Amino acid sequence: MYIIVAFITALVLVSVIYYTGNWGVVRVRATTTTSLYATGLLDYLSNKYMKQHPDTRIDFMPVGSGEALRRAGDGEACLVLVHAPSLEKEYIDRGVIYYHRIFAYNYFVIVGPGNDPAHVSNATNIVDAMKKIYNAGEAGKAKFISRGDNSGTNVRELMLWKKTGLDPNDRKWYIVSGTGMGQTLVMADQMNAYTLSDKATYLKYLASNRIHNLKILYSNDTALINIYSAYLVKGCNGKELERAKGFIDFITSSRGQELIASYGVELYGEPLFYPANNKTSLADTWSKLVKGLDP
Repeated sequence: MYIIVAFITALVLVSVIYYTGNWGVVRVRATTTTSLYATGLLDYLSNKYMKQHPDTRIDFMPVGSGEALRRAGDGEACLVLVHAPSLEKEYIDRGVIYYHRIFAYNYFVIVGPGNDPAHVSNATNIVDAMKKIYNAGEAGKAKFISRGDNSGTNVRELMLWKKTGLDPNDRKWYIVSGTGMGQTLVMADQMNAYTLSDKATYLKYLASNRIHNLKILYSNDTALINIYSAYLVKGCNGKELERAKGFIDFITSSRGQELIASYGVELYGEPLFYPANNKTSLADTWSKLVKGLDP
């Protein structure tokens, strides 16, 4: 009887040690924007990093950028990877996040039905494109799906509407999904609607046949640049902080940047993200986006 009790006690102890992370494994809690996670980039990079540190596990929590930063502020993460400069600056100023490193970028695109009832593909600039959608919506010819989740994509969308001087809120054609990028794309696809998407998630969902009718109708390399940044979180310490910083240093190293540059090329014919080290103006562009200015 005593042997059985001792055995069960030992099993419970082993389980407690394992699940609380005291088995020699360093667990890094990371909040991240959905686009980095849904495209597979973070798993790809973290697997490479963990080969160098086999005792490390990075636990990603994919949410919108606003939620990722909020959770960091609540002490739920040690590492943050986001793409909403104006929101990031708020948390920097509050002393929540630090060690800012830009590690990648790509572009936002306006996608919509192939017949393009708003004639977005003929737009002369991004403001004109948004105005065309608004006017087509008012005429009953188009719908627009907004994420409405305070994500980096949603923040950029609202910035674009502000530039038009038009307010789409409460219009019947302006629909808030309240979901991540992937689900918003699926909704837009099913409703023959327009939406703003990061290009990487759009390509991923198109290649996996989860969307069928959406086309890229407008893209602009300057006005729609999408910058991804990594941060450490104040209050995080010990081995978790060490490995979180190590991961940031890895993805910004020459090796990490090479991995980012090649990711997706074989499957999509183009990279899903571009390395930050090939565009020296990103820091200035990030600062402009903080202020709501054209990049």
